[in-house]
Amino acid sequence: MKILVCISKTPDTTAKIAFADNNTKFAADGVQWIINPYDEWYALVRAIELKEADPSTVIHLVTVGGADCDPIIRKALALGGDEAFRVNGDSPDSFYIASQIAEIAKKGNYDLLFTGKETIDYNGSSIGGMLSELLELPFVSYAAKFDLEGNTAVIVREIEGGEETNKVALPLVVSCQKGMAEQRIPNMKGIMGARSKPLTVIEPVTVDALTAIAAFELPPAKAGVKLVSPDTPEELVRLLHEEAKAI
Repeated sequence: MKILVCISKTPDTTAKIAFADNNTKFAADGVQWIINPYDEWYALVRAIELKEADPSTVIHLVTVGGADCDPIIRKALALGGDEAFRVNGDSPDSFYIASQIAEIAKKGNYDLLFTGKETIDYNGSSIGGMLSELLELPFVSYAAKFDLEGNTAVIVREIEGGEETNKVALPLVVSCQKGMAEQRIPNMKGIMGARSKPLTVIEPVTVDALTAIAAFELPPAKAGVKLVSPDTPEELVRLLHEEAKAI
């Protein structure tokens, strides 16, 4: 079985958020970059678990970005990926990114494509669905559990008030969320081995981006806490009504 895991570079959750170029780009100076947690903890680790159950499984990684993505790709290889592809393009447009990944997937004849449910910076949740359309494959989103019964995937999704179980024949695209697997840390053997694993840089195909970022805006600063005396409940009601707009 061949699995393609889509990974992306995102700022560490402790990074200070700031913008540049007239608030159209994330200010990257001094930022610690990580593998998007949904891609790493759930999509990649579940693929590794499938390989542990069937050693003939091959795991390829793909990301779209510049050379600054190479450290996070090497970490993914250290965790258990066999080979990686980096499309040397840079765009925030989901269609552009999905199109580049689809070109890799078409050539690789993969049985499974795993993505995280979303990235923690843009929260778009769009790549999996676009890949499904571009590759004409079934798509199951927000998978919390994934198992195989022969050539059929058994996928559990959390829904309002319960769970939904889907059975889908391979090949297919799956976006992964919490529950798929547990976070792992690369061991020394994996880190050393990752240095010699193939990382192929591919020039992007020509694709017209369908969206562009007009501007980013930080949320307004939170106001300070107001203390209300227990002897004046009417003042609390007034503040909730006039200022907080809660009642």
